[in-house]
Amino acid sequence: MNNWIGKSSLDRDMGQRDATELDAAWRSAFVLEVDEGGGFAAEGGVPMQLDPPGSRRVDDILLGTFHDRPWFARPVSSPGTHEATWRDVDPGWQEPVAAAVALVRWHAMSPHCERCGGSTLVDGGGVRRVCPSCGLLVFPRQDPAVIVAVLDPKDRLLLASHAAWPPDRVSVIAGFVEAGESLEQACWREVAEEVGVTLEAVSYVSSQPWPMPRSLMLGFVATTPQDTVHPDGDEIAWGRFWTRDEVRRAMGAAEIRLPGKGSIGRQLIESWLADTLQKPGSQVTNAQRIASGNKPRSPHVVALEDQRERGEHD
Repeated sequence: MNNWIGKSSLDRDMGQRDATELDAAWRSAFVLEVDEGGGFAAEGGVPMQLDPPGSRRVDDILLGTFHDRPWFARPVSSPGTHEATWRDVDPGWQEPVAAAVALVRWHAMSPHCERCGGSTLVDGGGVRRVCPSCGLLVFPRQDPAVIVAVLDPKDRLLLASHAAWPPDRVSVIAGFVEAGESLEQACWREVAEEVGVTLEAVSYVSSQPWPMPRSLMLGFVATTPQDTVHPDGDEIAWGRFWTRDEVRRAMGAAEIRLPGKGSIGRQLIESWLADTLQKPGSQVTNAQRIASGNKPRSPHVVALEDQRERGEHD
């Protein structure tokens, strides 16, 4: 189930974020220590709070309210014992941890002012930085990256292994969006570059933040008329199209390892395994959308989309 398609469980609306409000929030806060590499203290995938947190520091970052409690991230050189990374976190805790890791790593870079080049300071409880020289506010950025489940004419899924991974680890194709490029164009380009496959249709599925270091993963499903793969040998070591039975057998025999369960890559693969991943242009019922973890569309939206397909609506 995709935890990122509905309303956020992390309420980022924390008022003016001045010193008085920050101190008030601190008194009942959950404080998570995070290092520059995104490591934090956790046990069994559940974040461990700093206890006691002591006094609030100027570089402590107010993330928002989660489970009716203010959350702060504290930048540290090391979170101590039980260190975990973003990939290890339990899905139920992903939202505050994603914000904590992303913001701590961003502040660690101490970005300079884009207008005058001066040094910037933490502002607004850590959600931004301010240039004391010219007053420009600097906000965190996310780098868009597409991740694509590619299906061949036999409804087989393309799984590939990155050259930097252990040879048994596989996933769907992913890559960053380049300047001046749409998300769909990035899908076509990345798949062609990495595995020599030409797409015929692409449609959006869902998204997920991936703060390693600051990506926003945008999930797509695509179809291709091809049934062979030609890995580039640089980024992709090997890859091929798989049937559902082949994937299940290989997983059962520990011959392949899929992405972590909290990742959108894993969600795309599991949706395909469950036969709920809809191909581009296919008719999707509300029941199917709910079963696959996506929001149902209203009848009005469905009618408009049907009109567009028939050329009756601009």
